[in-house]
Amino acid sequence: MAGRRRARGAGAVTLCLLLVALVGCGGGPAADSARSEVQRLLDRRAAAVLDRDATAYGATGTTAGFDRLRALPLAAWSYRVTSFDRTGGTATAGADLRYRIAGHDPAPVTAGRTLALTRDAGGRWRVVSDRPARKSAHQLWDQGTVTVVRGADSLVLGVGRSRDELRAFAALADRAVPAVSDAWGTGWRRRVVVLVPESLEDMAALLGSPASAYRGIAAVTTAETGAENAPADRIIVNPDAYGVLGPVGRQVVLTHEATHVATRAHTNAATPLWLSEGYADWVGYRGTGRLPAQAAPELARAVSGGRLPARLPTDRDFAFTGDAAALAQAYEGGWMACRLIADRWGEARLGAFYRAVGAHGKRPGAVEGAMAEVLGTTPEEFTGLWREYLREQLGG
Repeated sequence: MAGRRRARGAGAVTLCLLLVALVGCGGGPAADSARSEVQRLLDRRAAAVLDRDATAYGATGTTAGFDRLRALPLAAWSYRVTSFDRTGGTATAGADLRYRIAGHDPAPVTAGRTLALTRDAGGRWRVVSDRPARKSAHQLWDQGTVTVVRGADSLVLGVGRSRDELRAFAALADRAVPAVSDAWGTGWRRRVVVLVPESLEDMAALLGSPASAYRGIAAVTTAETGAENAPADRIIVNPDAYGVLGPVGRQVVLTHEATHVATRAHTNAATPLWLSEGYADWVGYRGTGRLPAQAAPELARAVSGGRLPARLPTDRDFAFTGDAAALAQAYEGGWMACRLIADRWGEARLGAFYRAVGAHGKRPGAVEGAMAEVLGTTPEEFTGLWREYLREQLGG
């Protein structure tokens, strides 16, 4: 009897060790099975989105949100479960949503999502809700039904906006794309996607940041810099700030942001903000006929008042700290630096300088090397030339 009990005990230990090696003791196989079921459920849900099949979508759970995104021209849509927490007949799954917009996205956008699930009477998992994961940015359809307007070189997606409003954005974007190509060259995708949310708060949610970070900023471009096939660019409009601009200002903003799309592969940690923002402004104002005092009013006031900057703007100067005048001077100072290069060395040299800085890959030595190689000068000499240029152009 004792021998048999010891044999049973040894067998149990061996069995448990085997289970640990495979999936772990304590219910691992059941948890893995449920997670796999949920992954298959989300695969069916994703297929229904791509097929625009409301019936198939409803068979996977809640239909909330389906109508909001059905207008999107999707080339890909998929979920990958990254976490799974089950309590009885309910569960919460974390997932990466990956999607591409047809004709515009060379690589997928990835968005963190949190899905609540329940098990029905038949033992099948169903989605109860699908929302942005904690600390993840919202997607446009989280904010309402998406309206889509196609331009010749643009795609405009809006929430809470009329088609006429979105057509106006498409017209601006369609003018911006060839203007950027004329200055930078045609070696980029030459297509842009513009998102127009309903409010500043909605814009901030799309960026996963507080609204205070973008108050007074008319638009921003999101993208991974330094790569040709990075996840998609999005020009995201702040309707509050954009709405107070005149026709020229609106065009300058869209052209500025389209420039960021074009220059992305040559913009990286080596590129100072005075160059990336200044170049985008230079392209934006190019051909508008705006004089320096008109396009750089804050800097003109400073120079005329005897407050000539001692140095080029630093990256820190571009942070929005509540001082709108200081932020404007940083952008204007970068623009004037790029304008100086174009005036003194030529537009082709300005583009070559931008590319040479980015080719360095790291900040230390990048500007110094590019100035020596492309412009035949030093940062100290260039700063002196820039300060004198401010005096000449802004009347100080």
